[in-house]
Amino acid sequence: MASSLSAGTSNASAPAWRQFSFFDPVTVKGVHDSNSSPEIFKAALEISTIASCSAGVLIADIHGSIHLLNKDFESVSSWVAHSGGRVTHMVEKKGILVTLGEENAVQSPLIKIWDLGKKDKRTTAPLLLRSAKVQPSNRPHPVSTVALSENLSHLAVGLGDGTVLIFRHLDQSLASSGSLTTLPKPRTIHESPTEPITGLGFREPGSHSSNHSPDVALKHSRELTDYNNPNLYLFIVTTNHVLVHQASGRGAGSSSATVVDEIGAALGCAVMSRSNIIVARDEAIYMCSIEGRQNAFAYEGNKSAVHTHSSYLVIVSPPFVASASAASATVRNFARTAGDDTSEISKVTVFDPANKFVAYSGTFTQGVREIISAPWGDLYILGNNGELIHLLEKPTSAKLDMLYKKSLYGLALNLAQSQNLDDAHVADIHRQYGDHLYSSKNDYDGAMAQYIKTLGWVQPSYVIRKFLDAQRIHNLVTYLQELHTQGLANSDHTTLLLNTYTKLKDVSRLDSFIKTESKSSREESVAPDELPFDLDTAIRVCRQAGYFEHAGYLAKKYERHEDYLRIQIEDAGRYSEALLYLRKLGMDAAEGNLARYGRALLSNLPEETTELLIDLCTTTLDTTIEVIDHTGEETPISAVSKSTAGGASYLSYLSLNRNSIAGQTSSETATIVAPSVKTVRVGDVNENTIKRSESFNSNGVATASRGVSPPLTTLSTIGIPPLSARPSKPYFAKRLSPRLYFAHFVDHMEQFVVFLETVAFRRWGQSVDDSSQRQISDSGRMNTEPESDNEEDRQDQAAVWNTLLELYLTLPGISSSFASSTPQDEIALKEKALQVLRSEMIPYDTTHALILCSSRGYTPGLVLLWEKMGMYEDVLRFWMERDKEGFTPEASTHVLEHLRSYGPNHPHLYTLVLRFLTSSQELLSRHMSDVKEIIQHIDQEGIMPSLGIIQILSRNSIASVGLVKEWLIERINQEHAEIQADQEWVGSYRMETAAKLKQVKELSDPEHPKVFHVTRCSTCGGQLDLPSIHFMCNHSYHQRCLLDNEIECPNCAREHGVIQEIRRNNEQLADQHDLFVSEVQEGGFKALTNAFSRGLFNQSRLDSVAA
Repeated sequence: MASSLSAGTSNASAPAWRQFSFFDPVTVKGVHDSNSSPEIFKAALEISTIASCSAGVLIADIHGSIHLLNKDFESVSSWVAHSGGRVTHMVEKKGILVTLGEENAVQSPLIKIWDLGKKDKRTTAPLLLRSAKVQPSNRPHPVSTVALSENLSHLAVGLGDGTVLIFRHLDQSLASSGSLTTLPKPRTIHESPTEPITGLGFREPGSHSSNHSPDVALKHSRELTDYNNPNLYLFIVTTNHVLVHQASGRGAGSSSATVVDEIGAALGCAVMSRSNIIVARDEAIYMCSIEGRQNAFAYEGNKSAVHTHSSYLVIVSPPFVASASAASATVRNFARTAGDDTSEISKVTVFDPANKFVAYSGTFTQGVREIISAPWGDLYILGNNGELIHLLEKPTSAKLDMLYKKSLYGLALNLAQSQNLDDAHVADIHRQYGDHLYSSKNDYDGAMAQYIKTLGWVQPSYVIRKFLDAQRIHNLVTYLQELHTQGLANSDHTTLLLNTYTKLKDVSRLDSFIKTESKSSREESVAPDELPFDLDTAIRVCRQAGYFEHAGYLAKKYERHEDYLRIQIEDAGRYSEALLYLRKLGMDAAEGNLARYGRALLSNLPEETTELLIDLCTTTLDTTIEVIDHTGEETPISAVSKSTAGGASYLSYLSLNRNSIAGQTSSETATIVAPSVKTVRVGDVNENTIKRSESFNSNGVATASRGVSPPLTTLSTIGIPPLSARPSKPYFAKRLSPRLYFAHFVDHMEQFVVFLETVAFRRWGQSVDDSSQRQISDSGRMNTEPESDNEEDRQDQAAVWNTLLELYLTLPGISSSFASSTPQDEIALKEKALQVLRSEMIPYDTTHALILCSSRGYTPGLVLLWEKMGMYEDVLRFWMERDKEGFTPEASTHVLEHLRSYGPNHPHLYTLVLRFLTSSQELLSRHMSDVKEIIQHIDQEGIMPSLGIIQILSRNSIASVGLVKEWLIERINQEHAEIQADQEWVGSYRMETAAKLKQVKELSDPEHPKVFHVTRCSTCGGQLDLPSIHFMCNHSYHQRCLLDNEIECPNCAREHGVIQEIRRNNEQLADQHDLFVSEVQEGGFKALTNAFSRGLFNQSRLDSVAA
């Protein structure tokens, strides 16, 4: 590779440049004659200058004509630019062509400006915009070089006497409608009588080097500050110096040219790049910027011209005699091939300054006339004999193949970058470079460095397979780490990397890996802060390898609550940390995780776990709990509660798999809760156990509550948020259902009792001990939300008390409970159960309680429940059954006691007890007086007819006639008295009926007239006078005492109306058969007789029904 010279080096030894044949010389033939060069180049010696423009290639000859050539080098336009003279220089920008030439009629050089886009209507030549002399003086000098700025604002002309003229504001002059000779007045900016001007070039404002410019070589040396300079500068090259002049910007008018380098160049050996001017001397090639000399490339040999083409620098050497001992391999090969050491040749070298190699080197026996860098991107060499050689550049793939064969992968990478190849091609070069280092050089470190650069383009498995040996595992770790850093790893890569860490037992690198943050992803669609590895895989592998600390760190950092708890509980056995972590979580996470791990936590930390479960089921407000750690500092935990859903759950549901530690219960709802105070007991409330403060706003809503729970580890291990994280406003939400956690207490019944009692008191303010409610103030309750009346809450309430009742009836005793810290035996628990059953406020399920008391044989509870349910007959039958069993001698006494209690309101019970007492001789002998009393009560209250009593007593031979002798005699006498009274009533009814029938007969007999003997008015009582009205009922009235049109006796009408109303009611009742049937069922024979009396069975009624 060529070595660059420092800025102060003037002499350089020729380096060993790498030479390649990246260009193939192809002779260009004419379109019409395939055996010779294009017609325009046959007279090559008459060509004065050649220039490229946006429209094509411009060729000027010594006769003053200019030809515009197309891609086939056919003339598309020709015109005489300088009549009777020749064109010496041409430069074109934006379709504006500036020519300088000589004409016989004019002594001074002429400058002409043409518009290639417009045609002169008379001559069809491009429109001539301006034509003027370069030097208005009488001592003209030939023009040596010319330069035109990109925006046409400045034109610089260099003369052979060392003078540089600059035309400012040329674009404005051309835009104006001045005369043909109107040009801005030229200004002399440099004069050097002893140093002719050999090169000019404008450095455009803000010019940047691109990969297609030789300036890219500067990027490999140092960063320049003049790239962003907004001013226009003019480089001036003389035979001994390089100068720069500020052409625009502040101070441009008064500044003079400044020397930037003490070396110059011959005519044609200076060329302008975008930001720098390139100066070619015999010993080296120099690049100069406006600040001074930059890079220098040692390339010895005579040089007659230098040109730029794309990113290449084309160097032409003057004719010389080829020698077999020449330094250039190209010249030596020519000398050996030609066998003639007297012929002169010219050499053309295409140099790549960015990558520092020779892309082409060729010799030309006829000399080189011109180098043409065509606007369509091709490079041509015109020989003195008119032969046109096209240097056809090989495709980049062919160039790379040549470099691959020589194992020049570093140069291939540089070439790919300079050619702007895409990332996929560059990655393929790195892959081949890595394969070369791996297979040929056994340089595994270097190979891995190359493979890393292929990430994202080469399948990782291609590289991983090469480094699976134990000796190369360190290289594999490097690759996998970078794969994760760039976010390109999958779960298999994460597994492999973590396994290598664990196999190497490299804890430090494992720590560094799991704590690294992801770099910005190569793709814009991926977030820059995405994890550099698969989190699930990392946690799983760390758990399998026994690195529980690392697995827990990842789970906690990325809020994988379930994974963190699984690690702490199932793997590490750190139950206290898991419990504190659950206190930090909100209800949504704590609910499901406690359903899964609650049993394991209860087995190891029963009291603390019970407290947490109580808090979850009783807290509704976003509270901050300050848990004091070992250092005495208080760390707040904030959480917000949400809603939950529950289902029926009783103690009978606890028959789960007792061998499983973590259940699979999951919640379908999201809830958040904050930890509360420790479980409150009546005897334990003091300043040493509870630190609690709570303030209320004007509406009585608690805004803060604070409690203390004894910690089991420092809170710094679980990352509790600061106090500022607490919301400023209280947030009410639905509490968790306690039924979710019943199954966890299957092996912890005493804690279960504490849990249920505490939840019932804090959540609903209910307790079996009224004194405990009085001793614990309202501030001890966490229920800051108005009592809920929804169905789900009522179900929770019933489930809690149903289960608590079962525990009271089941447990033989407990050491402590919610209301007392003293041990309680079975009697005390059953007393609590009885208090629950007696309570009118506790919403237990009566049917469930009845089943419990029956299955547990709890008689007081059974009797109490039957009484509350109105099942008094069941109470009596219960004691009757006990008496039959013979184990309860006082059972019959209980029957009589309950009869005296229930009998007044439930008379049918007397009949049941009478049957019971007369069922055995023993009972009858013990309760003879009670039997008589019962019979007397039944008879007095009419509960049963006498015949029914006799039937009950006569069903067996237990009761004798003597038992009821006195009652029977008394009852018979009463019956005789009733019969005699009834007979008397029947006689009176018959006499009245006979009188009525006789009256009816008299009134209906038309043969016997009616004689009225009444002399007084039945209404006013006055003496009757005419006109008067007599009725058949023996009532008479003044006509004036009756209403108009009245045809019925007023006195009899009232009596008859009552009777008619009764008949109508009876007729209506006769149609109500359901009512009749019910009356018969209740009253029997008495109901039938009443029906007869109402005429229900009259013949007329039966006929109407039949009809």
